[in-house]
Amino acid sequence: MLSVSIGPFATSFDRLLPVVAVIVALTVGALLGRRRGVATGGTLLNLVWIGIVVARISFVLRYADEYRGDWLGVLDIRDGGFDVVSGLAATLVAAAWILWRTPAVRKPLGAALLAGGLSWGSIAGVVTLIDTQSRAMPQVALQTLGGTRTDLQTLSANTGQPMVINLWATWCPPCRREMPVLEAAQQEHPDITFVFANQGEGAAQIQQFIDQFSLTLDNVVLDRGGALGRTVGSMGLPTTLFYDADGRLINSHTGELSRATLARGLRRFASRGTNEGSFED
Repeated sequence: MLSVSIGPFATSFDRLLPVVAVIVALTVGALLGRRRGVATGGTLLNLVWIGIVVARISFVLRYADEYRGDWLGVLDIRDGGFDVVSGLAATLVAAAWILWRTPAVRKPLGAALLAGGLSWGSIAGVVTLIDTQSRAMPQVALQTLGGTRTDLQTLSANTGQPMVINLWATWCPPCRREMPVLEAAQQEHPDITFVFANQGEGAAQIQQFIDQFSLTLDNVVLDRGGALGRTVGSMGLPTTLFYDADGRLINSHTGELSRATLARGLRRFASRGTNEGSFED
């Protein structure tokens, strides 16, 4: 499952896991700190902020070319652009310094960090094991704007290329905002097949949207019953899936894409021999 629904909101497991880890760490730190008469909540939250800021700065620096001309986009963290490794490394370094300088909080803070890390790793491991069973490209009946029946396997077999599948709808604001980014990528990467799988809408409504915004999109298909989203485990829109030339899922992104986060997704294809063009890291 790629994402989970919490009330009216949907988020990816990748974004939910750190939140769960922080809650676990805060809970353990509060319980152990209370016994020793020390507070760890503020310190833990400071460590979280250090990790977030460093992770964002590292990601922006890594994909600085994609943010050029859109510096406000640097602050728009809705694209999910974070370098998790850099963020975790900064958090651990800061935590080690605090543990060394403040003996009174060593046991409760150390236990809290360990509990948070274990919860993150264990849940991620379980989700990975589950997802390994659903990595193949789903076999779902789709329809072109012209009414012809098709499916992802047919589109893939016709090109033999890696495939980016965007699940979207015309009523979805982040879908509308990211569409020009995907349109540009489609034009810049003829060696990658882009598929725009609309969820639950009719051909006339989709065509009106395309005409209204003067979009040039190949492979626009209809998934009237939302079967594709259910099959891949997507609980929210937009969702973007990255399949290699063998039809195996190698990456996914829930939420709005920026040029930088799309570049990160396409970078996975480069490691398999596909040129990333202007999105190259």
